[in-house]
Parts: sequence; structure tokens; C-alpha cells
Amino acid sequence: MFLRALALTAAPLGLAATAALAPVPAVAQQNGLAEVQAHLRAITSMTANFSQTDARGRTLTGTLALKRPGKIRFEYRGVRMLVVADGTRLNFLDYEVGQQQSWPIGDSPLSVLLNPNRDLSQYARVIRNDGNTLMVEARDPRRREFGRITLAFARNAGTPGGLSLTGWNALDAQNNLTQVRLTGQRYNVPVADSLFRFEPARGRGPRR
Repeated sequence: MFLRALALTAAPLGLAATAALAPVPAVAQQNGLAEVQAHLRAITSMTANFSQTDARGRTLTGTLALKRPGKIRFEYRGVRMLVVADGTRLNFLDYEVGQQQSWPIGDSPLSVLLNPNRDLSQYARVIRNDGNTLMVEARDPRRREFGRITLAFARNAGTPGGLSLTGWNALDAQNNLTQVRLTGQRYNVPVADSLFRFEPARGRGPRR
């Protein structure tokens, strides 16, 4: 449930479409991973709007704030739900029912975004690399229960490392797909640490 809750896709292609893509040659694999690594390491913070569609076709929207290392917040509109990483753990809070779940950041598929020092070549592969789009699939082979995440980037000379994250697909171990699209991305802007603090889920909405 947690992966579906936070898997915010962003690619114009769904996973069904990406599965049909031709294998990416070794040189394009190496160059693509190097591009993504350079982009991620050039980012200290990011804000964006997101649109998230789950396996049942339900769409939620909200705002995203990211700050390295290890901090991210998904603030949903219209529902009392929050996903937030405070630098150590990633937390899913449903204030409507008073439910809270928590995982080490490294056990989350979003760790690829939160830890810029991880070596992508150890757990990621390029599945598309052309003039406009770069797509990378990440999966921990030792922890298949965490599913996989496919990140989509658009080439943009005006952004850090020449790439802009446009969204992702997340597929959990039960083959439930969540798709997320990002808009209005802003990189390396001031983001307050207070955004990544939160109240426990006790049936009340988070303070604003």
C-alpha cells in the first residue's frame, strides 16, 4: 500500500509501453547513467506540482518539496494524507484513519532521488535514451519486494546537468502501478527544513 501511496509517473509512456522498447546499446547505457548521476548530484533542492494516478485510476494532486540529503515531502490536496522523509525515515501518514507507516529511506524506491551519492550502475539501467528523453529503471536485486521505479527525464539545457525530472512509474511486488507526473519544476531554490517535520497521524490533519 505504501508504494502505491507515494508513487507519484511522470513519463508520457506507461510501463506497458516501456517494456516494448528496444534494448539500449552499452555506450548509450553508460552515457545515460552518467547524465542522470550528474543531474542528481547537481541538485540540492527541488519543488514541483505533482499529479498521481494509482492502479484503480484514482488521481490525486499536490505539491512536492525535496532537499538533499534524504528529505522529501508530498503534500496532497483535498485529502488528509502526507508522505514525508525527514532525512532518516520515509513516512506515510493517513490522518483520516490515524494510520502511520515508516521505513528507512534506503528501503524506499525513492532513495534514488534522495541519495545523490549512490552508484546508479549497481541497481539501475537505461531503458530509453534519445535526443529528448532519458528513462532509467531502478530496482534493488536483493530486495525485489520493494518493486521498481522508472524515472523519466527531459533534456533541458537550462536545468542542472541538462536534465529535468518529469515524473516516474512505480510498480510494487503485486504489480500495482502508480504513475506520477511533475510540472512547474524549480531546482536549487530555498526549501525550509520545517517542511519535513510532521505530526503523528492521530486522526487530525497536519498543522499548516
